[in-house]
Amino acid sequence: MALLLLAGCGAPLTPGKFAGTGSFDPVAFFTGHVTSWGVEENRDGQPTGIVTTDCVGTPTGPDSIKMVQTLHVDGKTQVRTWELHQTGNGHYNATANDMDGTAAGTASGRVFHWTWTLETSPGSSVKNVTMDQWFYQMDDGAVMIRTIVTKAGVRLIEVSEQFEKVAS
Repeated sequence: MALLLLAGCGAPLTPGKFAGTGSFDPVAFFTGHVTSWGVEENRDGQPTGIVTTDCVGTPTGPDSIKMVQTLHVDGKTQVRTWELHQTGNGHYNATANDMDGTAAGTASGRVFHWTWTLETSPGSSVKNVTMDQWFYQMDDGAVMIRTIVTKAGVRLIEVSEQFEKVAS
């Protein structure tokens, strides 16, 4: 039993652990038309909703895009407008219309990770939640994203989505 407890106390997972072949660039991936389909799960792992998105990313510079993301979650639609920038080798930051502050992330190999704060009720920081997102690029070019939503360190929901480029 003690061994199992110690095994759970390892170092935090970092994108570098998945370095290997390939390289994921979120600016390049989200430039153009991208769609997703996914599932939202409650804290017990039970499915609670279907999530789909339609994203259109337009270059605003050599290493940056403006992306309009239309999210559909169980009949509700929300539009999130992102400004995504590469700030250095494997480093990115972004802002969005419903974000508190700036997201900062790191890409290593086929993995990208970032954490950011979602304003669920603009003007009321008490209702903000933390979005911890891991992006994994698959062999076929699709990207699997795992989002863990927390409030004050308590896991509220998890979302798993697969994003794919739309052929032009």
